[in-house]
Amino acid sequence: MNTTTSATERTPSDTTNLDIYGNPPLPWQRVLDAIDRTPNDEHQTWWLGTVRPDGRAHAAGVGGFWHEGDVYFTSSPRARKARNLAENPSATIAVHLDGIDVVFEGVVERVTDHATLETVARLGREGGWPAEVEGDALTAPFSAPSAGPPPWNVYRLMFHTVFGVATDEPYGASRWRFAE
Repeated sequence: MNTTTSATERTPSDTTNLDIYGNPPLPWQRVLDAIDRTPNDEHQTWWLGTVRPDGRAHAAGVGGFWHEGDVYFTSSPRARKARNLAENPSATIAVHLDGIDVVFEGVVERVTDHATLETVARLGREGGWPAEVEGDALTAPFSAPSAGPPPWNVYRLMFHTVFGVATDEPYGASRWRFAE
């Protein structure tokens, strides 16, 4: 993961304790610390949830990148997930981090600005994926077996709600809401 905490990272406007066993609410910093400790490599799967045009749910594993308080991922423009997002940008991304399972809920937008594309490509290279910017997307000699051929678009999930369930002590479960 990108271990640099940026001033653009948001802080929750509301924290709700969801734990039914008497544990205190989890601090948002626990999620940020877990992101910092989780290696940015091809073995870390983030699970993207989208909605098909007919209302049925769709889930797909993606490579996720945390940068300056947002989650980024890639997709072929022909993939079901990208077609779903073109119709309905609402999405979730779930990931198992060191000591905590996290689900981000928000809205996805395609990223085309060169500086952000270069940053996501760099994060991919740091994790072992030799991504390069080409036009307004990324290319590489390989990607996930189901990714289809390049180019791959870059997307940003701008989350408004996050759920966390601790998998290590101290245990607990919390929901954090962020101003939109």
